[in-house]
This record gives sequence, structure tokens and C-alpha cells, in this order.
Amino acid sequence: MNVYLKQLVELVEIDKKIDAFEPKIEAIRAALDAKLENQKELEDKIENHKESLQDNELKKRKNELHLEELSDKLKSLSEKSGSVKTEKEIKALQLEEEIAKEQVDFANEEIERFDKVTELKNEEIESCTQEIEAMQGEITELQAETDTALATLEEERMQVFGDKQKLMSEMSQNIIVFYEKIRRWAGNTTVVPVKKQACYGCYMRINDHTYSNVIKAEEITTCPHCGRILYLEPQAEEESVES
Repeated sequence: MNVYLKQLVELVEIDKKIDAFEPKIEAIRAALDAKLENQKELEDKIENHKESLQDNELKKRKNELHLEELSDKLKSLSEKSGSVKTEKEIKALQLEEEIAKEQVDFANEEIERFDKVTELKNEEIESCTQEIEAMQGEITELQAETDTALATLEEERMQVFGDKQKLMSEMSQNIIVFYEKIRRWAGNTTVVPVKKQACYGCYMRINDHTYSNVIKAEEITTCPHCGRILYLEPQAEEESVES
């Protein structure tokens, strides 16, 4: 295998290691993120309850104002009752008074209902607040564990980045450009082995001429079907030489 191909095989393996760090980071953060998401949901619930309380208070106040108006109206009707003379006027006044009293009962029922809603919302806010306070210690502990694990992982990642920079400094710029061009669409399958005379990127069988070039490994050979860079793994290379 020529030196350029060896470098490309090494480079794609390093890139695989680099890309593998992201899921590792997500896995390390999973427990903490889940707990923080739980806390955020509780905080959002508290805010929603507080908004409901404000709306509830406005509606309650509206009914209280209506009660004041009805009280004034009943007082006015009572004063009028002494001055009415005809049967018709008396009945009209009584009907108006009955309607006002029904409205008073309804307004009082609404105020009582709003008070119960307020009590329930406050209890839910208190419950959520206590739950958030209870998980603070756990979040602090998880944060410390996560930070430590991420710091260790970051050291490993920087080491791998260092290996990549060292390797690339030894490589031809043209080879790097060629590799990156394929990597834009092929990702970590930019450089793939050939097994049973098939490209292990697209899994298509390659012709004898291309396979012969891959075996010789005197130059960089690409798959005629997908364009990925091909190579033989060491064991397969030894077997092809023996045969």
C-alpha cells in the first residue's frame, strides 16, 4: 500500500473517532439534560398557573364590581317600592328585584368558584416549587459529575485532533483536498475496504481491472460506481499476494 493511501486510511479512522465524540457527549449529558428539562417543565407550569391566577383574579374582580352594582340597584328598587301605586308597577318592580337577586346569587357562586380555583392553583404552584427545590441537590451533583466526565472526554478529543493535525501536516495538500471533496457527501465512508471484490461503501462489485489496481495499491483507486477511495485491509492484502 502506497504512503498516500496509508495516510488516507489513517485519516478516515481519525475522523471516525472525532465524529464519535458527539454521541458520547450527548450520552454523558443525558441524565443532566433530562433533569434540567424536568425543572424547565415545572417552571413553565408555575408560570402558566400564575398567568391563570391573574386571569382568575380579574374575573373575580369583575363579579365583585357587578355585585356592588347589583347592591346599589336593589337599594334603589327598595326605595322605589314605597312610591309605586299601581299593581302593574308593583309587579314590574318585583320582577326586576327577583332578576337582580338571581344575578347576585350567580355572582356570589362565581366568586366562590374563582376562590376555589385560586386555592387549587396556589397549591399546585407550591407543589411544583417544592419539587424544584428537592431536585436542586441532584442537579448540582449531576452537573459536577457531567463537568468532570466532559473535561476528561475533551482531553481525549483534543488528543485526537492533535493526531489529525500532525497527520495532515505530513500529507500532500492535493490529497487532502481530494479527500475532503469526497468526504462532503460520503462522510466517514470516504475511504472503504474492498471485500469479495465489492466496494464496502456502495456494496457494488468492482471490475477486475479496478480490483487489480486496489490489490497493487500503487496509487489511489476510487470505486467506479460511487467514487469512494478503495483499499484492501492488511489481512486481505496478504491473502491476495499469496494467491
